[in-house]
Amino acid sequence: MFVLEAPPAQPDSPSATPASRPRLRRAGRAAVPYLYLLPALAFLVVWTYRPLVQAVELSMYSWNLLPTSPAEPVGTANYRRLLELPSFRDSLVRTAVLIGGLLPFTVLLPLALALLGRRVGARARTVYQALIFTPFLVAPVAAAAVWRWLLHPGGGAVDRLLGSGRNWVYDATTAHPVIIAITGWQLLGFATLVVAAGLAGINPDYDEAARVDGASSGQIRRWITLPLLTPTLLFLVLTTVLLTPTLTFPLIDAMTQGGPAQATTNVYYLLWDYAFHSFDAGLGAAAGVLLFGGFAVIAGVLVRLSEKVSFHDD
Repeated sequence: MFVLEAPPAQPDSPSATPASRPRLRRAGRAAVPYLYLLPALAFLVVWTYRPLVQAVELSMYSWNLLPTSPAEPVGTANYRRLLELPSFRDSLVRTAVLIGGLLPFTVLLPLALALLGRRVGARARTVYQALIFTPFLVAPVAAAAVWRWLLHPGGGAVDRLLGSGRNWVYDATTAHPVIIAITGWQLLGFATLVVAAGLAGINPDYDEAARVDGASSGQIRRWITLPLLTPTLLFLVLTTVLLTPTLTFPLIDAMTQGGPAQATTNVYYLLWDYAFHSFDAGLGAAAGVLLFGGFAVIAGVLVRLSEKVSFHDD
């Protein structure tokens, strides 16, 4: 007669010991935030870092975007050729002028409008902010069509008002200021709401304490409100530097196509022109890589400055 005996008990594995269980739980809790971030990181890799690496690779080739034409490796020749082109250097100057011309619309005027909005009642303030924000909701192409009609020589509302007879859009001396003014008109509402949000985040106890000490309204704005609002203003400067050359692309393409005589061709529009008008993908990619590197340095400086100011305020 056979008797079945139970197998000897196996010792618990090290991973199942009571001493290791708290470590596993701590590791699981520590991994939870990264699991929430994983989808965003995956999209960031797919839609940002992978195209950036591909752009760097493409900048090392000469290719006319035709599938039947093979890409020829040229090393750093595209970068050397790009830096020697006068059009590229001129576009950098126009981009700097564009950013400088937009800063009053994205920093100074929003600051003034937001400070004036504090004097408006609560209900009227909502209408006030909505009216200022409305141009930001207008599609750039639609805004370009409307402004071309308003600026049309001979029959436009602006020409009838001023009686100048000037072709504002196709005059090399006025085309770039027109692009700056329309872009600033659209961004003004967004920047005003950002400044208003920054003002709302300032503790009102600072103002009350200053008034108790005998400070005037102007002194409070100069020595309390503006220093505490500096991180918000630096954020608007950073946004202007990084985004406005991109936001002007639909306006330029719909109104001037970079003209007249390349008067409105900034570095973003020139990048597109190299790649999709001249069919020089390598040169366009090289311009994009240099542009990314330059703006990354500027953004790093502004972010570092903003962190120092925020730390000082705290």
